[in-house]
Amino acid sequence: MLSEQYAKMGLDKEIIALGEEIRTSLKNRFEKIDETAELNQLKVLHAMQQKQVSEACLLGTTGYGYNDLGRDTLEEVYAQIFRAEDALVRPQITCGTHALALALMSNLRPGDELLSPVGKPYDTLEEVIGIRDKGNGHSSGSLREYGITYRQVDLLENGDFDLDGIKAAVNEKTRMVTIQRSKGYQTRPTLSVERIEELIKFIRSVKADVVIMVDNCYGEFVQDREPIEAGADIAVGSLIKNPGGGLCPSGGYIVGKKECVENAAYRLTSPGLGKEVGASLGILPAFYQGLFMSPIVTASALKTAIFAAAVYEKLGYKPYPAADSERYDIIQAVTLGSADKLCAFCEGIQAAAPVDSHVTPEPWPMPGYDSNVIMAAGAFVSGSSIELSADGPLKEPYTVYFQGGLSFPHGAFGILRSAQQLKNKGLL
Repeated sequence: MLSEQYAKMGLDKEIIALGEEIRTSLKNRFEKIDETAELNQLKVLHAMQQKQVSEACLLGTTGYGYNDLGRDTLEEVYAQIFRAEDALVRPQITCGTHALALALMSNLRPGDELLSPVGKPYDTLEEVIGIRDKGNGHSSGSLREYGITYRQVDLLENGDFDLDGIKAAVNEKTRMVTIQRSKGYQTRPTLSVERIEELIKFIRSVKADVVIMVDNCYGEFVQDREPIEAGADIAVGSLIKNPGGGLCPSGGYIVGKKECVENAAYRLTSPGLGKEVGASLGILPAFYQGLFMSPIVTASALKTAIFAAAVYEKLGYKPYPAADSERYDIIQAVTLGSADKLCAFCEGIQAAAPVDSHVTPEPWPMPGYDSNVIMAAGAFVSGSSIELSADGPLKEPYTVYFQGGLSFPHGAFGILRSAQQLKNKGLL
């Protein structure tokens, strides 16, 4: 029956057979993912019960948002799940980049220095930091414009931390360290919570009072621990990725030390107001239910990523990470080697979407990037990275970055549909 339905949806016998072979080979691997998902599901449920989430929490507020029970309770739930002192979870945080910028700009001051010990940050942070301007010499409110300097230490060729380089880079101005868990538009290893913990311990041995922030995007609920448990002061993420469960229409979160979160709240709203204002505007049911669903949805996306790696490895391409590698985020990169193949892959993902499957994605100069980017995202929530999506910059080595899948059946079909598109265009 499955083969018949696949055939009705445009897959030929060879692609269907490939999918069946890969699916069978991954059964044991998927069982382990389900075990982690169950643990995280119970962790979320326990936090909701402990904080006495009630029907009244779902009602929300308007205007100033004073005494918003649902908003305040949700932030207590996030703090417990992530083992943090405090949390800021708001629809007014527009995306992951905004959440990161908020955490950085609220906890750094003129004369401070920011250090990245894991190499170049994600492209959209380059303008936030001031590494790259808009080409007119302006950094438009970046950290650099406010007199905050930046230093980075690249990973070693084998992916290890350059401990000597980090030790040399830390100085009296170093106020904050940013650790990006996921790879961004790179092919470096994603960092496990254990490796993050190792790095944090080393940094604190060099300078104990530095503030350490982890960009947790794409990593939530992939493991049974989160970065705050590894010693980070702040962890930051987007609600249209893992913790939103595919239901949040917008928003971001910052969890961590009370002082750091309070600083972020004052930056988001106003000094003196902080977390006390910010109406939830009827959005809370999606925030709560999305969080509740997120461990299972993340598990589906993780299975899809492994399935994608196995399929494209079998087709002769090089996936990052490899199909048999341990997973610490939901992103799967595949180096395709040409612009035509990159575009065909994204066309296949778009054709597999429940929304806008009839349209063809085109490369465009997306804000925050230094080259044209093609993005396939036929999603219920625009740009949602926990839904079936794929994107990549049109530049060497033409690597596509695939993520999401609210359910594994949809994710698996999407990957097979991308392979079928390559085959249909004579590129496979």
